Amino acid sequence: MTTNTVLWLVLALLAAGGLSYYHYIYKAKTLSLTVKVLAFLRFLAIFGFLLLLINPIIRRSTLQIQKTPLAVVVDNSSSIKELGAKETSKEIWKKITSNSRLQDKFDIQSFHVDTECRSFFDDSSLTYQGKASRLDLVGPTVHNLYKNLPYASILLTDGNQTSGSDYVFGFQPDHKVFAVVMGDTTQYLDLRIAKVNANKYAFYKNQFPVEVFVNYNGTKTLQTTFSIRNGAAVVYRQALTFSPDKRAQVVNALLPANALGVQTYAVNISSNEKEKNSYNNTQRFAVEVIDQRTEVALISEIEHPDLGVLKRSIESNAQRKVTLLKPQNASDLQKYNILLLYQPTARFRSVWEANKNRRLNTFIITGNHTDFGFLNQMQKAATFKMSNQKEDYQALYRSDFSIFATEDIGFDQFPPLENPFGNVTVSSGVQPVLESRIRTIGTGDPLWFFTENEGQRSAMLLGENLWKWRAHVFVAKQSFEPFDQFLDKTIQYLASNDARKSLVVNHERFYNSGDPLEITAQFFNKNYEFDAKARLSIALVNKQNQQKKQYDLLLSNQYYKVDLDDLSPGKYSFTVRELNTNTSYSGAFEVLDFNIEKQFVNPNMDQLKQLAQHTQGAVFVPNQIDQWIEKWIADPNYQPIQKEQVVKSPLIEWTWLLLMITALLAAEWFIRKYNGML
Repeated sequence: MTTNTVLWLVLALLAAGGLSYYHYIYKAKTLSLTVKVLAFLRFLAIFGFLLLLINPIIRRSTLQIQKTPLAVVVDNSSSIKELGAKETSKEIWKKITSNSRLQDKFDIQSFHVDTECRSFFDDSSLTYQGKASRLDLVGPTVHNLYKNLPYASILLTDGNQTSGSDYVFGFQPDHKVFAVVMGDTTQYLDLRIAKVNANKYAFYKNQFPVEVFVNYNGTKTLQTTFSIRNGAAVVYRQALTFSPDKRAQVVNALLPANALGVQTYAVNISSNEKEKNSYNNTQRFAVEVIDQRTEVALISEIEHPDLGVLKRSIESNAQRKVTLLKPQNASDLQKYNILLLYQPTARFRSVWEANKNRRLNTFIITGNHTDFGFLNQMQKAATFKMSNQKEDYQALYRSDFSIFATEDIGFDQFPPLENPFGNVTVSSGVQPVLESRIRTIGTGDPLWFFTENEGQRSAMLLGENLWKWRAHVFVAKQSFEPFDQFLDKTIQYLASNDARKSLVVNHERFYNSGDPLEITAQFFNKNYEFDAKARLSIALVNKQNQQKKQYDLLLSNQYYKVDLDDLSPGKYSFTVRELNTNTSYSGAFEVLDFNIEKQFVNPNMDQLKQLAQHTQGAVFVPNQIDQWIEKWIADPNYQPIQKEQVVKSPLIEWTWLLLMITALLAAEWFIRKYNGML
């Protein structure tokens, strides 16, 4: 306590004594035992109250010895086992953590890292089965734990990182990292497929690009053969030459997509030399070939320049094919995806009747030859009250159009389209991309609009002479492309049917072995609201051995998910089912045989040396561990620090003091009451 506090306590004693003396003893005729007891109780109550106001603080100091933290991090990925360093790694960890002299100097804490970085306490946690090496997690994890302290790290690893960012710069440069190299540092001849870049999807009858990075480690010039196989067929072959000065090459290949579905390819690099690790000479990847070709039936009973322009513009996309038909020849619509009805009349009735069951999306273009009375009967998107007078309608772009991404390609400068004059009334839900205007006056009526009814989409353009628009675009921009792209977006919208489903399942068609394998699903009620009370399960079947497994999907935020990370390579089919409604979804995927942890034949000495240089640490091999332990013990930079810890606490807890004051005043009151002194 300070001098001031002691002085206040003395004054409090005097004040309490003076007040109790004045209240009981000063005017008392006789000093009976009762008066003395009452005076003493009053003295204690007043002193306790003053003590509560003063609140004296007691300071207690203790000395603590703080050791320098030493993080021992063990690479627990399967690459350590593949390099034959599993037992060596365990022995070194035990030698470091059990050294009593190191324990006296350092506060040793052990971590292991694979897909995560976690602390551990015994060697049973070291399984060396991690599916990835996230060495970039080590630096931030250790730094967050010891951010206000000087510390050092010992890293037992092969230096081969298979996931995440560059681990070198994840460590703080002012904290030393000592790397113990796990694995044989002898350099062996090795060819390796380092990485394969390919799109997940390709279009049928097209070509798709593949980019392959090939690495070489050796001391002589080597002639190799690079190949890509689809099943037993070689679809690409190239001779590659490597040398000590040319250790990496990039191969770019265009492969044909001639078969639908998931196509699995094997990339291989081979030579006449024998290698220690041939597993990394081959890498598989898969591409799903989808048929994106859209068949458009362009139906018209008249000859018009617009027909040729529509066919040429739509077919500028190689995935589209347009077939010109007369209404009487268009009864079989089975092979078409979209109906483009040019100026329909009553002769189109058979087409509409045939489409009642097919429910194909339609694109209607009207003009001077259109029978609007018939059109009013056949569709409900718009109602027409047209006259026999022709009118020129120009376009006005609607920037608020939101069904799909569009841009204004200069519509306000386009030549006018011809259509009969009259009133157009559209139903609710219609979204126009272009409005019509006559000269400079806007009519407020749509010129080109889209609508959707019960999952069936339709578009409508009110005007003929579309060929003038395409010609105008070419004159203005020396290319048909802006117009063709705008029309293609319309076709793309009509070609897809995104009808709402109650059960939506998301999954890939193929996964690499060792990668996260997660299937997610959403279930919606009849109002298309997410149902958090659904019961979803998945039945999984291995197509090779017909082995079946059943899992429940667990709710996570706004979706259900299941993790299937432990599946062996192979082809699988599955069915996700909602048990309350029996709604189901079936799909399939393939797990490719690829283990990135088996790709290495040597530790990554270059990157470990870069790490040591970045942190002013060191790199050494296992047989030098005893020398380095002695260096760490003798290092003057890592000395225990003696710290004084001062703890401040009140002399008496205020709660107990209040209870004591209350008890004293209550006792005084009862004694006075008993003796008739109130």
